[in-house]
Amino acid sequence: MGSRIRRAWLVSLVILLVFVSACSSGSGKNAGEAAPSPTLSEEPEATPSAEPTPELSFTAPLTGLKRETDAAARPVAVMVNNLKPARPQSGLTNADVVWEVLAEGGITRLVAIFQSTDKGADAIGPIRSIRPYLIDIGESYGAILAHSGASNDAYDILQHQDKPYLDEISNAGPYFWRSKDRKAPHNLYSELDKLRAGAEKKGYRSDVTVPAYTFAEEGATASGAAASSIQIKFLLKDYKVSYEYDAASGLYKRLVNDEPHTDLNNGEQLSAANVVVLGANHKTLDDVGRLSVDLHAGGSALLFQKGKVVECEWVRASDNMVRLMKDGAELPFVPGKTFFQVVPNTPTFAEHVIYG
Repeated sequence: MGSRIRRAWLVSLVILLVFVSACSSGSGKNAGEAAPSPTLSEEPEATPSAEPTPELSFTAPLTGLKRETDAAARPVAVMVNNLKPARPQSGLTNADVVWEVLAEGGITRLVAIFQSTDKGADAIGPIRSIRPYLIDIGESYGAILAHSGASNDAYDILQHQDKPYLDEISNAGPYFWRSKDRKAPHNLYSELDKLRAGAEKKGYRSDVTVPAYTFAEEGATASGAAASSIQIKFLLKDYKVSYEYDAASGLYKRLVNDEPHTDLNNGEQLSAANVVVLGANHKTLDDVGRLSVDLHAGGSALLFQKGKVVECEWVRASDNMVRLMKDGAELPFVPGKTFFQVVPNTPTFAEHVIYG
């Protein structure tokens, strides 16, 4: 009995020693210090991936500039008021091509050709009337014609030769509006989206072949004499037009009466990669001074680009476009916008242009 008690006591002592040893054992840390919990490794912040560069797969036919989307829209030719109270006009910086031509009484009118712009909601104007030779300019691009009123001869052409036109007075009033910021008649405007909607409503074709200019390869140098400044003389002093070449941008900046000619929509000065001055035969038709301007016979022209000038000839090509020729070959444009200045051949073509 006694030995049995001693064995039980010894077993209990051994168990106690094992328990104490287990409690005091560990990794060398004090028993009261909590073992650190494992930490998660911090992942590096993800670097945002760069936006993919849009692929410029298409070329605008009238500017030669690359685009993401096909520039197949039918051109719209807008007759823009150029009287002094109408300046600065709206929307001209969105035009692919702008023509300036004499109207009656020594004033000039602008024909703005819109084809590749994506800014369809920008105001365009002020908009004024059309003449037969302005119809001719618009037709050379296969354009819808947008205007307010017309000479009798122009209405005869529009209404009896099935032309695609939107006239604020006779057939398309809802697609134009009057601004309260200017007095009539210098306050009539529209926008490209409205004009295209009007053309669709009237069933005018949208699937026309858009003519294209010929453009120089990127980086090509211009030939000709130096011409960093251009002055174009019209009959009235309010129509002193000039261009100054900006070498940094490669563009000619437009001025009227020695002041920058700007766009009211954005305050930007009008500019062009190409400035063309061409001489045409002008004939006065009546006491009001209405004109006929021959844009088919061809004649002398000057092409200004990259600070240089080339003396050349203009022709009305088989595709109905005005093209510039030198030694039997067509002169290419620099990609970008183009301004055409049409001046009379009398007394001489050269008397209307000063450059250097």
